[in-house]
Amino acid sequence: MEHPTRIFIDTSKSIFQLHGVNAAEAVVVRRRVRRGQVLEYFAELAPTTVGLEACGAAHHWARELAKLGHEVRLVAPQHVKAYLKRNKNDGRDAEAGCEAMSRPTMRFVPVKSAERQAAQMLAGVRQRLVRDRTRLTNEIRSYAAEFGLVAARGLDKIEPLLARIEAAEGLPELARALLAELGEALARLEGQIERTERRLMAWHHSDQVSRRLAAIPGVGPIGAVMLTVKTPAPQMFRSGRDFAAWMGLTPKDHSTAGRSRLGAITRAGDEDLRAVLVSGAMAVIQQVKAGRSPPSPWLVDLLRRKEPKEAAVALANKTARIAWKLMISGQAYQAEPTGQAPMQAA
Repeated sequence: MEHPTRIFIDTSKSIFQLHGVNAAEAVVVRRRVRRGQVLEYFAELAPTTVGLEACGAAHHWARELAKLGHEVRLVAPQHVKAYLKRNKNDGRDAEAGCEAMSRPTMRFVPVKSAERQAAQMLAGVRQRLVRDRTRLTNEIRSYAAEFGLVAARGLDKIEPLLARIEAAEGLPELARALLAELGEALARLEGQIERTERRLMAWHHSDQVSRRLAAIPGVGPIGAVMLTVKTPAPQMFRSGRDFAAWMGLTPKDHSTAGRSRLGAITRAGDEDLRAVLVSGAMAVIQQVKAGRSPPSPWLVDLLRRKEPKEAAVALANKTARIAWKLMISGQAYQAEPTGQAPMQAA
């Protein structure tokens, strides 16, 4: 077999499709291999460029193939789709990926280390636990309301509500027992969240990039960890604006014929990361409006012209740009002096 200059792997649960071409772009590899045969096949192959879609387990395969001496490139699935011909199947998917990875302007996804993926898993587990807690507290509230026991909003109001349920007269014993079980489940969930957050804070304190990012207003330890683990190579972005666009915090562009038409934000990229930055920006705005935090002239002017939620998105955009600058420069965050021109982010 003629040595391929690049091979693309279309992964699946058990069968992997390979498509490879030589220097003349002629197809020299078109075969299916089982999962257990993939590393054996590439171990016998001379080092070459190997591409995969950046999907489930792609980073694992990238690390394993790199150990064998191959150059691995991960391509975002939406970029592969642009080169897919009609009548989709595994062979055409692999062919489209092989074509996509050859483009000189193609952007590739950086391969994450196993340690960084574990930290990302930690952040994801915490988010899932928090969502479960919200679901469970809402369930307790709704069931209690059916018996006339209503509590104000806030996580701190759930424990007093459970105490009222325990002491309520005329409440059916079945309802009391079921609500008590929901309360026990909530207590177990709180314990899991506490343990997970301790691990997350330990990782945050051990990483110098995460510590520097946490100093940005509206980021905090959780946002800093997510920014660090989900951005393994900030150097791949040409500017802070590109970084904000990657997170979907820039307007959609519908411009044509020399006329500029900008719409709402694109909402592209990682939804959880974008949500953390916007939530942090809302917290900053609330502190400013309550007079507990000195505002910058830029933010004061923004709040005069925009609704709070619109201003939060703009502030999240600015936060993303500052975070990018700190990640690539290694500098520490310097607070913007109040009453002066705002700090310009790249």
